[in-house]
Amino acid sequence: MKSNLKSFKALQGDAIELNDFNINNISVDYISWLNDPIVLQYSNQRFITHDFISCKKYLKTFAGTDNLFLSIKTKKTNIYIGTLSVYLNINHGVADVGIMIGNKREWGKGYGQDAWNTILSFLLKKQDVRKITAGTLDCNTAMRNIIRKSGMKIEGVRNEQELINGKPQDVVLYAILNKEN
Repeated sequence: MKSNLKSFKALQGDAIELNDFNINNISVDYISWLNDPIVLQYSNQRFITHDFISCKKYLKTFAGTDNLFLSIKTKKTNIYIGTLSVYLNINHGVADVGIMIGNKREWGKGYGQDAWNTILSFLLKKQDVRKITAGTLDCNTAMRNIIRKSGMKIEGVRNEQELINGKPQDVVLYAILNKEN
């Protein structure tokens, strides 16, 4: 079964625009986000040193799949500030979403919430998506707030799953069901 998830040009939020991430998005700024210990403090990507080749390799993993890798730009200033990924399991109708606002100067301005709400709204309109999931570390307060404000509910907890600065942290799993399906 094939999804029609990729059948859009751009998704418009109130203050952001989501577009397909492409080779031109692999910039010095993007690579610096991926190597910034503060940006990636809660991500397992913090254990990898990223460069143009590793970024290009990751981008290629989306080719020929139903999965989405999107760039996040501000509408007002047209600044590229982050990325959003959607991993779709079409056989089960489940989409797992992740986000990174890499440009720290744009943190706290509501762009992450707008991007998150925009992709959830898009996915919830798709007939082949019956459930959307996401997960984050319990200590990642900003991400937990974005997820909760979007209407997603806690579905489960993986107790003491990962280590942050040597201290065990829970992974909190969230979900929202598509009421249209």
